[in-house]
Order: sequence, then structure tokens, then C-alpha cells
Amino acid sequence: MKNFFQFTERNTTYKTETLAGVTTFLSVAYILVVNPLILSQAGMDQGAVFTATALTAIIGSLLIGILANYPIAIAPSMGLNSFFTFSVCIGMGIEWQVALTGVFIAGIIFMILSLMKIREKIINVIPENLKYAIASGIGFFIAFIGLKNAGMVVSNPDTFVTVGDLTSPMTLLAVFGLVITIFMLVRGINGAIFYGMVLTTIIGMVAGLIDVPSSIIGKIPSLEPTFGVVFFNLNEIFTLELLAVVFTFLIVAFFDTAGALIALASQAGFMKNNQIPNAGKALLSDSSAAVIGSILGTSTPATSVESSAGIAIGGRTGFTSIIIAACFAIALFFSPILAVITTEVTAPALIVVGSLMAMQISRIDWNKLEVVIPSFITIIMMPLTSSVATGIALGFILYPLTLVAQKRYKEIHPIMYVLCLLFILYFAFVV
Repeated sequence: MKNFFQFTERNTTYKTETLAGVTTFLSVAYILVVNPLILSQAGMDQGAVFTATALTAIIGSLLIGILANYPIAIAPSMGLNSFFTFSVCIGMGIEWQVALTGVFIAGIIFMILSLMKIREKIINVIPENLKYAIASGIGFFIAFIGLKNAGMVVSNPDTFVTVGDLTSPMTLLAVFGLVITIFMLVRGINGAIFYGMVLTTIIGMVAGLIDVPSSIIGKIPSLEPTFGVVFFNLNEIFTLELLAVVFTFLIVAFFDTAGALIALASQAGFMKNNQIPNAGKALLSDSSAAVIGSILGTSTPATSVESSAGIAIGGRTGFTSIIIAACFAIALFFSPILAVITTEVTAPALIVVGSLMAMQISRIDWNKLEVVIPSFITIIMMPLTSSVATGIALGFILYPLTLVAQKRYKEIHPIMYVLCLLFILYFAFVV
């Protein structure tokens, strides 16, 4: 096992990998509760979506752990489940069965692109400075999500965002978790992020802020309401409306995953000479999970940026992903316990991890204007638009334009020009 996952080469141990896997699971476990809630608003059976979510996360995490040897979780994406429900099903009036078929078709295309190594090629031609901008931008985005989930930052009609009610009991719980996590982290305590979540949960239950589970074991809901429905609506894919949906799923999911993979590989120290080892296998894992997930009955899965929590405490191999998959399997039977993992509990982990990922910003060449502007726009637009893909898209448009303005167009790879044009069309006709 140690030889297969290269423990010696990556300087890790079973204890570290296990702790990293549990930490990542706790950071992403909310998806088991939130994904069914969101997709149920599109008319899907909540119980079936819960089971489909867990099984998709198990399969996806096992695939990327075994095939690519990456310490990453693959699970249904929060942004894409919202797009599925509110934009496609409710906004466009498309039935969830048909929309799920769109997810299935997009997943098939993803698999083909991955097998042909087109996705890997695109990631590898992204300029180094933009890769660092993407990684640090995701860090800011993750930290912003954590601050919002903690109630420390709230919406404001005049200034868009402002400081929340810091006297609110649940916000105070998140603040306690943040302080204790930072304290343990700067003291050099291994597993500080994980221990911070555990302590926050215990304090929350003692203070009566988090309900103690009334039961431990729950029945696994049936997949029957959602399983295989994608095969009954394949005739709908040739409609102009659904083709637009498939295209949007492709663009958003492609660059959400690309951005997350770049950020996590950079954080783990895998990226060498602007290349990500085993990127093709990692991308094949997530595209395979997309196909399987749609058949089971859930919206598009993606590389989970919350995996950064496990990487931050030392996860470096696919054994971390095996532990994540095992935790999701156990969660199928112990779903009532998931209620104690509130957003306030995981918020401190996201804030701390976001700050660690943002350290990549120092590697950007801030002395060159043609690098500064695309990089800054990439970074700032991720948290402001709540979309990794939007930040990447704007960076991909601006980077070639700035170099063309300097008559350095030969320095840009042709693929970057193609992506620049595609993103301009995307903003013009889709967004």
C-alpha cells in the first residue's frame, strides 16, 4: 500500500493521510445535506438525491485516489447544483429529468475530451502567472465563503457586503472556532484544522447551539426515483434550449474543475515546470464521476476545493481520497450525525485554508502590467461573482489582449486565442 501510493517519495504516513481524509470529508460533508435540499426544489426526490450524492462522492474520490494518486475529494458541485435548479429547471422551465440528461451528455463529452488529452493540454498551456492567479483567487473565494457561512460577512443593499452581527451566538461559535484553529495552526500542531472543527462542534452542543443527534443510524433512501432516468430523455438533447444548457455545463464545469485542480496541485507541491503530473487521469476521474452521478441522480460533480483542508494538514497521496470515500460510505448509514456539521463549524476551516491558498499570490510577477491586470481581475472576480469559472474566463480574455497590445502575440499559445474567443462568445450569448 505504501509503495502504491508513494508514501516515502511524498514524505507522508498512514496517520497523516487518514487525518487529512477525515478533515476533507468533514469540510465537504455539508454537500450530503445541501445538495438534496437544492435539487429537491427542482422536483427531485430528496432521499434519492442524498444516496446519489454519497455514491457519486465515493466513486469519484476512489477514482482520483487510485488512478491519479491525488489527495482530493470529488463530489457534486455547489455552484452547478444551483445552476441546475434555479437557472435550468426553474428559470428555463426544463424538467429535471431532461436537465439531468444534459448533465449526462456533458459528462460523456468530458470523458472524450479527457481520453483525447485535450483537457490536459488546455490546462498545461495556461501561462504560469495565470495559474498562480487562479490558485490564489480560489483561496480568496474559499475564505469569502467561510466568512459568509460564519455570519461574519452579510449582504447589504448599499455596500453589497458588510460586517455581520458579531454578537449572534452562531457567529460567536464560528469566531471561537476560527481563533482556536489559528492558535493551534501557528503553534505548529498537526491536524489543527480538524481539531478546530471537533472542538467547535463540541462547544456548540454543550452551549445548546447545535442539536445533539436524536439517533445515530438512519435508513439509506432508495435510488429508484432518479436512477437511470437520463436514458429516457436522450431525444431531447437536439433542442436548441438543451444544447445551450449542455454547453454551459461544459464551460462552467470544465473551468471550475481546472481551477480547483491547479490550485490544489499547487498547494500540495505537485506542479513542476508549469505541468501537473497525472492531470489526465485526474480529469478522467472527475468526468467519469459526472457520467455516473447523472445516472444515479445528481447534478455535475467536480474536484472539491474543500480538499485544500486535508492538503493543508499533510494529505499528499490518493490514500487520503480512499479515506474520504470510506467516510462518505459510512455517512450513508449515519446520516443523522451529519446534522451537527453546520456551516458555522466548517467556516473557520474554509477561512484558514483560503488564507493558506492565497499565499500563491506572491509568486505572480507583479512588476509587469500585462501580467498584473489579467491576474488581478482573475483573483478579484472569483469572490465577487461567486464563480471560479467567471474569474478564469475574464483572465483568459484579458491575458492574450494585453500581450497583443504589446505586439507579443507570438508568445501566446494558439489554444489561448481559441479560449479567449470562446469566452467572449460565452459572455455574449450565455451569461
